Order: sequence, then structure tokens, then C-alpha cells
Amino acid sequence: MCAAISASENGAKVIVLEKSPEQEKGGNTTYTHGSIRFAYNDQNDIKEIIPDMEEEDFRITDFGSYTEEQFYDDLCIMTDYKTDPTLASILTGESFETMKWLVKHNIRFIPIYGRQAFKIDGIFKFWGGMVLESVGGGAGLVDALHLEAARLGATILYETMAVELLHNDDGIYGVVIKEKGKTKRILTNSVVLASGGFHANVEMRTKYLGQKWDIVHTRGSRYNTGEGIQMALNIGALSAGNWSTAHSVTGDRYLPDFEEGFQRLSYPFGIMVNADGKRFVDEGADFRNYTYAKYGRIILQQPNNCAWQIFDAKVAPLLREEYKGKKVTKVKADTLEELADKIGEIHKENFLQEIKSYNESIDQSTPFNPNIKDGRQTRGLNVPKTNWANTIDTAPFEAYAVTCGITFTFGGLKINERAEVQSIQYKKINGLYAAGEVVGGLFYSNYPGGAGLMAGSVFGKIAGENAAKHVVQTTIVK
Repeated sequence: MCAAISASENGAKVIVLEKSPEQEKGGNTTYTHGSIRFAYNDQNDIKEIIPDMEEEDFRITDFGSYTEEQFYDDLCIMTDYKTDPTLASILTGESFETMKWLVKHNIRFIPIYGRQAFKIDGIFKFWGGMVLESVGGGAGLVDALHLEAARLGATILYETMAVELLHNDDGIYGVVIKEKGKTKRILTNSVVLASGGFHANVEMRTKYLGQKWDIVHTRGSRYNTGEGIQMALNIGALSAGNWSTAHSVTGDRYLPDFEEGFQRLSYPFGIMVNADGKRFVDEGADFRNYTYAKYGRIILQQPNNCAWQIFDAKVAPLLREEYKGKKVTKVKADTLEELADKIGEIHKENFLQEIKSYNESIDQSTPFNPNIKDGRQTRGLNVPKTNWANTIDTAPFEAYAVTCGITFTFGGLKINERAEVQSIQYKKINGLYAAGEVVGGLFYSNYPGGAGLMAGSVFGKIAGENAAKHVVQTTIVK
């Protein structure tokens, strides 16, 4: 919808094709918390984004800073330096201006207290480079964007999908659509693809991601099935990015597909064990913003494609809100022996020995601090824990059954700095633009939390502006 808003404000007549019914609009954005990553230098920058925040709230909040350089470095480090440097520079360099643009278009933001900051000594200290979320979460962001697009004159067609790009030697000249089952053509020489990736397409997941990806839990929109990418490839668009991995999180083992509340992301404060009763990952390697999008993939490799997150009473108050819902696969016990029995499908002796060894390995001279990478770590274990290592010794004990959930795919279309889709001859396809998850090249194997919403916003704004400049006319032919 950022592309629609941008194109509208630049004078274009805009038609948005929304594959879903109106009540399911918004793609994956609806299923987020609306948390968004952007570069800022200090509290004054934050005040520009949330000008109505009370001074007293600012006084008790330490937002710190998150510079363009830090954002760019995070992208590079987390993608093993495979991120497209041009796109990464645009994303990080335009992020703050894009936030101001969103505010100008009636999108409102608030601090992410609770999930991104803990109150210590009377001060909320933010961590992990992500400090604000949209009012009303992802659903609130979607509603606000749709209202703004409509205010600017965009027409939104629900239950309508593009099925073919009309293309000749001069470029795009229209699209074939299915509107509530009826085939029509829209004649236009500017099209923006913003239809998401293929995470909800079992066939494409299996083809590109490989074995077991057909059985993973599917988060987000059921309508992100890859047609936008495929239509572009069919006319000679160039693919880009990491087609063999995806954003894959740790979440409830038994929650149905496409339901909210799946994520279980407080693992840095406990441990994760597999069915063999063994730890298999460094739960405290970094803030969860930098690990959660890849740890689901590691769980998928474990026996029975599952694991259990283990916490004791000391850290239970720190667990995120999704641990407190009704649809939670959880067992609770007064002893670790009883906990293992209630889990049932875990090697009990290994489990008890694993926790004993883990508890004995912790360097307790370093104080626990959830707001920083505190260096409270284990010593001498084959699988270390680098931060937030606390003994598991205080009843009651809790275990949460988790598995892998796919959120979105990383592979997509190659674009340039103007969001123009590139051809297999490394030339732009006239009139074809792309933004959001349909674009490949930004994320490889992992990504920093909140960067997806910002990428959609930054490149949506760019795509809409350039599409509007390119457009001549739009005509619907029935």
C-alpha cells in the first residue's frame, strides 16, 4: 500500500488488486506487531516520529541510537555479507525519511514497551535496533494504509488477482486479472508487483526450500503464493536472492496454520532441548531480533521436527505475551523429573543430565541483565550459551512445545535503485516495478527483525513514485 500511496501523491490513477477478501487484506503485514526498524541518531529523531509522546515518558525511556551505519552493518553481518549493497544502502539510508513520510500519511507509532525494553532502575532501555511499532499492531497499520490510499483516490479491488502481465518490446502494457472469477484486462504501462513471496505455496516451498518445508507451520497470509514472482519470471525477469532459505521462526508445535499467536520468542531466557533431551543451539547468541528468523530452520532439523523451551520461575515473568494465551502447548511441574514425564516424548535421563551440566557450567559472577548482551555465559559445554545464562532450578518449571514456522521467503525478483524489475539481460523491464517480499537480494539465511516492514515501505515509496512518473494512462477493458 506504500506504493499505492506514493503513486497517488505523485499524480497517478491507482488501482490496487487485492487477492484476498477485504477482511483478510494486507498480506503478511496484518500478522506482524507493526514493529519497524529504522535508523535514528537520538531522542530528538524519535520525537519527530511520535511528537505527541509525553515528556515524562521520554524521561523514563532510553531509546539510545541506531545509526545508518549500524543498520547497514547488521544487514551485512546477518546475511554473511551477501545482501545487495545498493539495496541495503537505500534501505538503511532512506529508513528515517520514510518513517517521516509514513507519519505525514497518518500512520502513528508508539514505543514497543514490554517486548523490546525492560524497566530497570526506573528506566526502560531499548535494545536490538527496533524501538517503535504502529498503533494497533500490524492490523492497525494495514487499516491506516488502506484508509490513506483511499483518501488519496486509489481504487481497491478485493478478491481480484493478476494472472498475467501483458508485455511487448516496449515493456508492460497491462495485466490480465480475475475479479471475483471474471477475466478482465487492465491496460496500463505501469505495474508495481507487491504481492509477497511464496511462503503459502507448498509446491514452491518444496521445490525451492527442499525436504520438510512442505510440512512446516505456515504463518502469515494464506494468499502469498508466489504468482507475482512467477508472472514476472514468465516475461523474462531476473531472479535474485536466497531461494533456498526463508524467514523461519520458533513457534507453537500444534497451532493451526495462518493463526496469530504462533511465535515463542523468549528462548534467550531459557534453554531449548530436542527429543533426545539435548540442547542444540546457543539460545543467547544475540538479541532475539537477530536470531529468531533462523532458529526455526534449526528446529526443523531436530528429531520429530520439534523441541521444547524450558524456563523456571525466575524468568517466567519475562516471557512475552504470546506465552500467556489460551492456545499454548505447555506443561508445568514442580520438579524437573515430573516435567520430563509430562513432556512424554523426551529422553528423560539425557534431559535431566543436560540441565545438570548446564546449571553447573554457568559463570554466575556476571550479573543477569535482559536489556544488554550481558555476557552471563556457560563454560565448557559443546553447545555454549553466550548471554543470559540462568540456572534452571526454581519451581515451578515450564516447557513449551515448539516447531518451525515459515513467515516469508527470501528469494524474489531483481530490482535496481529505482525499484525497476530487471530482465535476464540485466536491463530494466519498462513499466514493471517491485517492492516488499516479492523482491530478492536483501535477506540471506537471516534478517534483522523489523527490516521487512521497512523494506516494503522504502521500496514501495520508491516504486510508486517512479511508476507514477512512467504511467501514461490506465484503462479497464471488460
